[in-house]
Amino acid sequence: MTTEQQSPASETQDDFPSLLAWLTKNRRERPVMPDAFPGLWHVFRYADVAQVISDTAAYSSDMSAIIPTHPDTAWMAKGNVVGMDPPIHRRLRSLVSKAFTPRLVAGLEPRITELTTGLLDAVAGRDRFDLVEAVTHPLPVFVIAELLGIPVSDRALFEKWALAFIAANGGGESALPSEENVLAFAETAREMRAYMLEFVARRRAEPTDDLISQLATARTEDGQLDDDEIIGFAGTLLMAGHITTTAVLGSTVLCLDENPGALAEVRRDRSLVPAAVEEAVRLRPAFSRLVRMTRQESELGGEKIPAGQVLTLWTVSANRDPERFDAPDSFDLHRDQGRHLGFGQGLHFCMGAPLARLEARIVLNLLLDRFPELTVAAGDDAVAYHHPKNVVGPRRLTVEVAG
Repeated sequence: MTTEQQSPASETQDDFPSLLAWLTKNRRERPVMPDAFPGLWHVFRYADVAQVISDTAAYSSDMSAIIPTHPDTAWMAKGNVVGMDPPIHRRLRSLVSKAFTPRLVAGLEPRITELTTGLLDAVAGRDRFDLVEAVTHPLPVFVIAELLGIPVSDRALFEKWALAFIAANGGGESALPSEENVLAFAETAREMRAYMLEFVARRRAEPTDDLISQLATARTEDGQLDDDEIIGFAGTLLMAGHITTTAVLGSTVLCLDENPGALAEVRRDRSLVPAAVEEAVRLRPAFSRLVRMTRQESELGGEKIPAGQVLTLWTVSANRDPERFDAPDSFDLHRDQGRHLGFGQGLHFCMGAPLARLEARIVLNLLLDRFPELTVAAGDDAVAYHHPKNVVGPRRLTVEVAG
């Protein structure tokens, strides 16, 4: 394999353009490509990525056989619906998805508005602040904590755990956790498990109307969920859910800043806010790639792939495929070409997508209401990014505002 075939090494999303150039080249020249590392393949086109993530019979989401293990982190896998296959996936998802129905999510709007308003009030009078630190990181953590039933007094714990997860998993070349990642998160995982086990025990004894109570008292045809399944899902929701929303919020602001005409249009017509969020997710999906494993020999993009191979599915490439989207690199508020893959597809479509969309819509509207002028600050240190091969979005986003 030539150097040109290997993906470019990059440490920050400052290198996002070079990653996109590499993805574009391979999508055009070799849309399904073996990696230099044996057993690993890259998939670039929309049609191929959509085929893989929709076919759970041929492609598995369970990577447990190749992910390093640690006694203190093993519990997270038991509730990780992202890494499960049917029928186990169906058992857990059928229960937890009840918390994310359109009706229940819509009912959260007043509380999310209240939380966002409070966070923005905390930076009132400032003409420059880090939007991630002030709003886009804490908001989804607070919302998830409230969904689970975690008391306000313990929010700081959840923020600490979320930051530790980002530090352990927010960068690197691999799409899967390394031994170093797992070891770095072990202490946090141990602390979180102890807290959550005690919390679940309290809810079993005295249930309320929160999600943990629903899961602790639920009965299925397979029996009651055990404690590690419940807290494993809670951990997955905190880690994956908050990173997704934080990235979506930051990327939407970045996309509008880069497209001032679109920003002006959204200011004039707020009905375009959902379209702005959706285009940001298409162009900058929170997770640039997904992974699947072949259950059997498969043919994809003209390549025969043996069983037991890992497929890296580049959603950020699929969402910019000109065979699927016209002018795919353009930010178009009026695009109407069907579903992008920014929230996945099929069985593993992100159950938190309605909540992420709602939070993004609320935050963007409140920012536009409060700040007639809102721009991303200039300067090399104004914006810092996660590693673009994992999380597409800013970890620091300094904005300048005028009220």
